[in-house]
Amino acid sequence: MTIGVWARPDLSAAGNALGDFVRWLREHGARVCVERRTASLVPQAEGPGCVVADGPEVAARSDALVVLGGDGTLLRVSHALDRRSVPILGVNFGSLGFLTEIALSELYPTLEAVLDDKYDFEERRMLHAVVRRKDHPDETGDVLNDVVVSKAVLSRIIELDVSVDGLFVSAFRADGLIVSSPTGSTAYNLAAGGPILHPALPAVVLTPICPHMLTNRPLVVSDESTVEVCLRAERGVDVQVTFDGQRGFPLSSDDSVVVTRSPRTLRLVKAEGRDFFGVLRTKLKWGEGTTRKP
Repeated sequence: MTIGVWARPDLSAAGNALGDFVRWLREHGARVCVERRTASLVPQAEGPGCVVADGPEVAARSDALVVLGGDGTLLRVSHALDRRSVPILGVNFGSLGFLTEIALSELYPTLEAVLDDKYDFEERRMLHAVVRRKDHPDETGDVLNDVVVSKAVLSRIIELDVSVDGLFVSAFRADGLIVSSPTGSTAYNLAAGGPILHPALPAVVLTPICPHMLTNRPLVVSDESTVEVCLRAERGVDVQVTFDGQRGFPLSSDDSVVVTRSPRTLRLVKAEGRDFFGVLRTKLKWGEGTTRKP
């Protein structure tokens, strides 16, 4: 089995842990493929059973991926993957870490389960986005978290027409709109006041960003729906659409973004005994100072 290793490039604090981890993998008979920028953090990264490669090659060659960093690092890795369902172990070196939920102390037992093919995992739904712009070819991509249409710099509102399955929903006057998967509901969507969705739900949430009308509230629809967001007027403001905060494209009046469910899923490996509600309690500090009744 080949294990890919990918870390946030400035994660110098993980250097010793990465070196120990690569040695452990070699001792357990696994081949190791280290992402090129990650290799600068690992002493003697190259050697017998260990190669260094660029990100897309690491994703293509690996039977499982270990990602060290925060959720942003894992999102970058997800955009480098092809359509294979590669198990990903997200090890938290960031802040909240809803996706990179495995603690460093849980890495080795979790990885042993992966090597033995006896690991727990979740298949996270993804969304597919198509950006349609005048005088430009369509841009497409799959996202794990969200598709966001927003103004870039100036503090002026933009106007967006939103339809679901061809039926007009509303014209939003706001700073933008988040189209989020259940996985992404704990990311930008949560910060913008949107609801937390359980990751197994077949749903998509539409959350306006600072809407001009207080009655514009988040809306949850089926992930079998087709969501279309059309930029009615940018009012001299730079407007862009971003995929998971990793790729972005400028929009002009009458350009549109169409979001549907992707046939792809992302396989996230879970630490033993970890569940979604436990992650929420830990990351959001729910119930601190209280005692749970038996």
